[in-house]
Amino acid sequence: MMARKDAIVAKMTKGIEFLFKKNGIDWLKGHGRFAGKSDNGWQIEVAGDGPAEAAEAKAVIIATGSKARQLPGIAVDNDTICDNVGALAFEEVPQRLGVIGAGVIGLELGSVWWRLGAKVTVLEALPTFLGAADESVAKAAWKIFADRQQLDIRLGAAIGKVDVGRQGVVVDYERDGKRATLECDKLIVSVGRVPNTDGLGAERVGLKIDANGFIEVDAHCRSNLHNVFAIGDVVRGPMLAHKGEEEGVMAAELIAGQKAHVNLETIPWVIYTSPEIAWVGRTEQQLKEEGTPYRVGQFPFTINGRALGQDETEGFVKMLAHAKTDEILGVHIINTHASELIAEAVVAMEFRACSEDIARIVHAHPSLSEVMHEAALAVDKRALNM
Repeated sequence: MMARKDAIVAKMTKGIEFLFKKNGIDWLKGHGRFAGKSDNGWQIEVAGDGPAEAAEAKAVIIATGSKARQLPGIAVDNDTICDNVGALAFEEVPQRLGVIGAGVIGLELGSVWWRLGAKVTVLEALPTFLGAADESVAKAAWKIFADRQQLDIRLGAAIGKVDVGRQGVVVDYERDGKRATLECDKLIVSVGRVPNTDGLGAERVGLKIDANGFIEVDAHCRSNLHNVFAIGDVVRGPMLAHKGEEEGVMAAELIAGQKAHVNLETIPWVIYTSPEIAWVGRTEQQLKEEGTPYRVGQFPFTINGRALGQDETEGFVKMLAHAKTDEILGVHIINTHASELIAEAVVAMEFRACSEDIARIVHAHPSLSEVMHEAALAVDKRALNM
């Protein structure tokens, strides 16, 4: 399985290298940093295995991504105590796997190794589960992951001392005022990510970076420096690969003198667990806090013919629409194919569609997309099959 994974990663990486050659892009391999300003733009220094190289650029796009956030006092060696990189390179399935953090990556990694036979215990500092997701989805996910799949998720756990011994890892933590320990063979530390902006030479050129390490940019990813853009995980907004890719396209188009934008309100979120969780737009709790009037349409996969045929009936589609204008404000999905189904909602919201628009579009039968159609109909309380 690991060999197959490594082969796919290598193929994708080689594919990017091929695209560089195809499009005449010079690849300077090494650590790039600003060296200073020049008459024509910016001086870039690239330090690799050999002597440092120098390049001059009229425009610069900073796309250095992010790295795993570390917890003080817990040394990640990517052998016994791992971040997301080490957690994808185990040589065998651990019998007892501990995960610190029940966020997106923690759940994804815990879900993977649970499906391969590990007994998984997740320690989460927050008292709530999946706080960023819609409450209905979070409740359904808890029933699936904690109750049915029996992932041992312990909320409100304050991590203390972590020791590594011959028998594995011992984690001391406090929960509900009581001290406890977790013993595991491997421990994954998954407590978020931080922007990878160290060593950019920002101080040499006056590039503004905030206290959290993010490069300050405007709505079009322009930094405070002329013709210097920053995209992806090093700027505000969700740390999602597809968001960074779209910002990269936008920056390139702006450098070429074109018009471009990225709408952060319609960026889809996906949690690649089993089943998957995906959403776009506002959650019901956000609409309540804002005082926005809304209507809800929800439809389950349990009575969808395609889902029944594939034995993938967990979850539902939930659609939120403005109570007066009917404009779609958010769509939330939990199902094995949520990452694919959310695209219809993204297109609809980008064109500011109403729930009625989705309800009037013919969806193929049998298909999972019919659940999106039924959820749109349910906004007006006229679902066909419920």
